[in-house]
Amino acid sequence: MRGEAYANASYTFYAAQADREHLPVTARVYRRTASVELDEHFREEAALAGVAGSDADNLRAAIAGETYETTTMYPTFAREAADDGDDNAAALFTEIGQDEASHLAAYQAALTVVETGRGRIPDPPVADAVEVPAGGPQVHSARTLADLDTAMHGEALAHARYTLYADRAAADGRPALARLFLGTAEVELHEHFAGEAVLYGLVGTTPTNLTKSIAGEIYEATVMYPTFASRADAAGDHQAARLFLHDAADEAGHARAFRQLLDDPR
Repeated sequence: MRGEAYANASYTFYAAQADREHLPVTARVYRRTASVELDEHFREEAALAGVAGSDADNLRAAIAGETYETTTMYPTFAREAADDGDDNAAALFTEIGQDEASHLAAYQAALTVVETGRGRIPDPPVADAVEVPAGGPQVHSARTLADLDTAMHGEALAHARYTLYADRAAADGRPALARLFLGTAEVELHEHFAGEAVLYGLVGTTPTNLTKSIAGEIYEATVMYPTFASRADAAGDHQAARLFLHDAADEAGHARAFRQLLDDPR
């Protein structure tokens, strides 16, 4: 699930780069593939894993994640970046940690409303969207790069989980809670992940992005998912094994599509 969430996020910004390079077919394929990674692969895997529970359970899970990020992960990353001379990353980690504290407070207030039936769900935050143009890393330390990578994977996963939680809240007749989850998901992707991606140098030229994407899809199709399927079968989890093999076939198709676009830019 973590890989699918990260692919969804990365492909979203690779699509924007393809737009900037006037490659509409590539942009369209990236957006379509990003949707498959989130709306099919992530959701189906999350369903088997029981990721989404009741609205109260989902809020508690979100509170735990936001608490860790605002009290431990981001302060640690900010301190390490400052020690390594990456002041731009230190400032960003500090800012995002403060944002996560706001998300934490909103989720805590929402949980009180869900549990007591009294009060009002907080309004959703509004993302200050960050553009992620092609470019190399803007930090110097290998540790800062590793911290950015960890943070981006966390933000991508939060975006995916909150999207799932929003669906559950809407199905349970809590549209205000759904809006809170969706608004926070947008901040995690288009502000936090994007800001970290700029410093990390995630996005390159479209040929570079396609080359990375092909390698990732081939790994998932030929190594990761087949391995997961074998383990699931051995454990008697045959439904999971079938899903992993289905996803492996999908990823092979994604690799072929990306290869065609690399060979014939459009």
